[in-house]
Amino acid sequence: MRIHADKREEIDKATAGDIVAVMGVDAASGDTYAGEPKLCTLESIFVPLPVIKVAIRTSSNEAGDRLGKALARFRKEDPTFAVSTDDETGETVLAGMGELHLEIYLERIRREYNVEVVVGAPKVSYREAPSVRVDYNYRHKKQTGGSGQFAHIVGFIEPLPEDAEEEFEFEESIVGGRIPKPYIAGALKGFRAAMVKGPIAEFPVVSTKIGLTDGSFHDVDSSDMAFQTCAKNCFRETFMKTKPVLLEPVMKMEVEVPAEYQGPVAGELTSRRGIIVGTDLEGPTAVIEAHVPLAETFGYSTDLRSMTQGQGTFSMEFLCYRRVPAHVQEAVLAEKRAEKEARHLVGAK
Repeated sequence: MRIHADKREEIDKATAGDIVAVMGVDAASGDTYAGEPKLCTLESIFVPLPVIKVAIRTSSNEAGDRLGKALARFRKEDPTFAVSTDDETGETVLAGMGELHLEIYLERIRREYNVEVVVGAPKVSYREAPSVRVDYNYRHKKQTGGSGQFAHIVGFIEPLPEDAEEEFEFEESIVGGRIPKPYIAGALKGFRAAMVKGPIAEFPVVSTKIGLTDGSFHDVDSSDMAFQTCAKNCFRETFMKTKPVLLEPVMKMEVEVPAEYQGPVAGELTSRRGIIVGTDLEGPTAVIEAHVPLAETFGYSTDLRSMTQGQGTFSMEFLCYRRVPAHVQEAVLAEKRAEKEARHLVGAK
């Protein structure tokens, strides 16, 4: 079927470039359908990591079942929409590409599945990263009656270049069997596990290179698990010495407004820590392109309408992660500490 607004027209065939709907096919985003089995697979679409999170909860178990069905459907049709459970609070956490993205799904949950949800404040997905190189020489030794645990690793942690393609790089240069290969793999597992929640604010660690240059092991007490534990503890201790910084998601924003509002709108974007990278006049319309931190975009649609008498529109997409200013980092860390203390108080009660 060819669909336009609320009109649909049945067609016998579609050609390259047509956008059509097919009834009765259980499809998910990224699937390839062909007339012959295993004919081809089209290249998958690029799926950026979610940059904003919001916690939701329902008031009843029955509503929870309907919510589960809704979220399973949305995840299948939209690979940029992610769902997880907060380990500490038990709340369901939705993650997406922007405030509007999540608002649309919340509205669909209410309208299509008749589920009323309590929604928390949106939270930006920050990242942690080292800023200077630090060498480490870490020994893990534990004796518990029987066979103990022993692992010893030597190496370094350093930041990756800004233009690095990967978020994490592991380099080992062990010679002479100083650490057996299985134990090196165990150390890598430990480093990866420690990077899921960074030591300064429990955000994922990125833009990091870890080198493993030397170490030692014990014939009896060393094991894969001992080297995993050693690497985890080593990373937490050493990372705090790398002068870690927070990185924030920056959005590429395109704003279209009547030309007479160009100045005030551009000025307002700058006040949101935005960087204007281009302005074009297309007849009576001004198109402003800016790079704006996601944390500064909350509520922007309302403010833009107010500034332009309802005539301004904007779109945005994820651009990159950039280092946050020092005063913003302090505010984020203070908020994180307050959240932790509040959870501890609730747990104590």
